[in-house]
Order: sequence, then structure tokens, then C-alpha cells
Amino acid sequence: MTSTNTAANHAHYASLLGTLSVIPWTSDPAAGERSAPFLLAYSLGDGRDGPEAGTEAMHAVLADIGLKPGSELVDAAQSPNIPIKLIVEAGRAVLTMPYLHAQCPVPPEWEQDARDTGQVYFLVATRPWAEGAPGRPVDEQQLRAFAGDEEMLLSAAHCLLPVRGLRG
Repeated sequence: MTSTNTAANHAHYASLLGTLSVIPWTSDPAAGERSAPFLLAYSLGDGRDGPEAGTEAMHAVLADIGLKPGSELVDAAQSPNIPIKLIVEAGRAVLTMPYLHAQCPVPPEWEQDARDTGQVYFLVATRPWAEGAPGRPVDEQQLRAFAGDEEMLLSAAHCLLPVRGLRG
């Protein structure tokens, strides 16, 4: 019988992943209708052994939490074993999952769309995105170039996260 040392795995993956970041965005409303807002998690590729090791570590992390990059969309509301939680409250999205706990400010329309639809489309990129460094402005063109890149989308994990508030 074998067992895994979760604390050791956490430290190992964290050092390989480097800086993890989260960025929110919404799609343009089509015919006056809003769609689910998006949340993208990614590594900057600044981990201990470089971007390639970070990509491998991200694949391992996703496997640990039950997401398979490049596969079908997973609905976390229907998959209670997926250990990802999202709270949207007071202009902030708070994402909690193994190896990542992040808070990011969200615009009022993002928060409203999240509440109205009850879910957020969550992408976890396995490919690093150094240009998306926290504190550095990301314009719409840069975000579209990365988030809309076919290779990034095909290698990412896709998940619908139910929106929770502080009261449940």
C-alpha cells in the first residue's frame, strides 16, 4: 500500500508552477443576452525549472483534482469530487482549489452575470502566459490573443463552476 504526501506534493508543484494568476472577463452580449462570465487561471511560467516543467506540473495538478486538459467541459455542480470553490461577493471573485487561492476584482457586469447565470466558465491554461503578470495591465487584444488561441484552448481544462456567496 502506498500513500502520497500531500504537503510535499504541494510544495513541489508550487515551486514548479511558479506564479499562478487569475483574470476575469465577459463576452459581448449577443442580441441583448448575457452569457456566463469567464475566469482564467494560468501560470506565468516562472517556476523553478522553467516553463516546460511548469506545464508538466499543471497537468499533474489538474489530474490530482480530477480535471483532464483537452477533454470535455466538466460541470462542477454535477461533479462534487472536483475540489474547486468560487465565491463571488462585493466586487470580488474568490477562487479556492488545491495549489491556488486567489482573489481578483471583478467589474460589476461580471458579478451581475455570475449571479444571473449562477455559474462561471473556468479555464485552467496548461500553457504559461508571462504577459499576464499580476499588476501589469492586460488589454482586450492581449487577452483575446491568449484566451482565444486554439492551442491554448485545446490544452486547457474547462469547467463550469457554480457561483456561491458568503451565505451559501
